[in-house]
Amino acid sequence: MIQAAQAVHVAAATTPSSDGSALGAVTDWAVNLMETIGAPGAGLAIALENLFPPLPSEVILPLAGFTASRGNFSLFEAILWTTLGSVVGAFALYALGAWLGRDRMRRLVSRVPLIDIEDVDKVEDWFNRHGYRAVFFGRMIPLFRSLVSIPAGIERMPVPVFLLLTTAGSLIWNSIFVLAGFYLGENWHIVEQYANTFQKIVIVAVVLFAIWFVVSKVRKHRAKRV
Repeated sequence: MIQAAQAVHVAAATTPSSDGSALGAVTDWAVNLMETIGAPGAGLAIALENLFPPLPSEVILPLAGFTASRGNFSLFEAILWTTLGSVVGAFALYALGAWLGRDRMRRLVSRVPLIDIEDVDKVEDWFNRHGYRAVFFGRMIPLFRSLVSIPAGIERMPVPVFLLLTTAGSLIWNSIFVLAGFYLGENWHIVEQYANTFQKIVIVAVVLFAIWFVVSKVRKHRAKRV
């Protein structure tokens, strides 16, 4: 176990990064958390990532997979706890949105470092256009993954539906990155480079699904008129 922990520290410390010490600090923090309390530490890190979007899940999730590959905990535990952390963090923001309402929530978010109120407006507009689908697909888009819970709470989206869509979307996103980190081993950091590509694929999927939905509704309406 000690050798596994040392290997994780070495891999994290040697991770190339464009923003230097900032990413290194995140990896060190995540590694220490996972070493201290195991798989629940990965879940806690992801829960905090939901509450503080500047924390990159694209780093934490592959690192959790790599840690699992070293025997600190199982792959199943890594996916289970990170998904649970995603749901807990998302529900916390949902509850805040429902409790504070739109205006007070906007004032609160505007005080959070590294988050622009314009980002909240974009997510709110995306939620209004795509409805419940935004919660599912939003779990696979950085920043949207956290902020989409706010309009869902403000609009009082049914809690069981919110939790179901959040769990499903988070499970897909988390599994992909945890598995990648698990099988890439000490090259887990490569996953971050492909996160933007995966994000674009999800956005295209949302647009295509929206087009299909509108077209099918129009055709159904015309068929009834005939």
